[in-house]
Amino acid sequence: MGPLKMWVTLLKTPCANFWGRKLNLLDIVTAGMFLSVHVLCLFAPFYFTWTAFWLMLVLGYVTGFGITLSYHRNLAHRSFRLPKLLEYLFAYCGVLSVQGSPIEWVSTHRYHHQFTDTEKDAHSPLKGFWYSHMGWILDSRSRYGRYGGLRNVEDLKKQPFYVFLHHTLLLHSFLLGCILYYIGGFPFVVWPMGVRMVIVFHSTFFVNSAAHIWGYQAWNTGDLSKNLWWLGLLALGEGWHNNHHAFESSARQGLEWWQIDVTWYIIKFLEALGLATDVKTPSEAHKQRMKAKSMAAQE
Repeated sequence: MGPLKMWVTLLKTPCANFWGRKLNLLDIVTAGMFLSVHVLCLFAPFYFTWTAFWLMLVLGYVTGFGITLSYHRNLAHRSFRLPKLLEYLFAYCGVLSVQGSPIEWVSTHRYHHQFTDTEKDAHSPLKGFWYSHMGWILDSRSRYGRYGGLRNVEDLKKQPFYVFLHHTLLLHSFLLGCILYYIGGFPFVVWPMGVRMVIVFHSTFFVNSAAHIWGYQAWNTGDLSKNLWWLGLLALGEGWHNNHHAFESSARQGLEWWQIDVTWYIIKFLEALGLATDVKTPSEAHKQRMKAKSMAAQE
């Protein structure tokens, strides 16, 4: 089977174990939230204001960095350290993206790296493009039952702040929506909430789906992870996904000078200010070992 035919087959694969199964209350609430936010975007052309648009961009970057910088590189992989108050501030920005609490998000991601593109991977495209993109989020029985719960995030579960966020996740975005409506009316709900959340949602979801289907592999990682240039731009540097799977603990994912990684630039800025410490990047020796492994796999 040629590469093109293989990816066409993957895209046509149905959402395995998704259609026809029973949804629990968590899945129903999650599906309702996703549907509501996407429907809200339909009002965007009719409630456009430049103020709402620019506020959408600002909040989009703030909550986007909450995922890429905080949830992913800081909390999930511990690729750098921050003063506790700053760590909590960035994590709170991630909460406002409504992609799960830090505890839940980090747990799923750590399991993803442990079982990448295998039966136990929560969101591999081997189960279908749409399942890896969004369907897995509406499959909480499988997601939590497969691993036996949140057993790999004891470091976060010991901190009361993260436990509080875990149990009050939706409250924070609800309050933000109320504040925005009070300040700017319905346009401030449509754009800074609806449009912003959908853009940040799919920027993250494409890392799970598209970055395991399209693009190229610079390193032999033994999985389907790919470097995808347009996703590197859209997802603030997360699109250099094969680099990330090759060097999981690296705070830098755009390893070449031309691989734009905006999240890395923010981390370097924080390091220059003395706020980010113990910043991890792959050593030349590690790169050479991975390069030799990749060349051997091609022979």
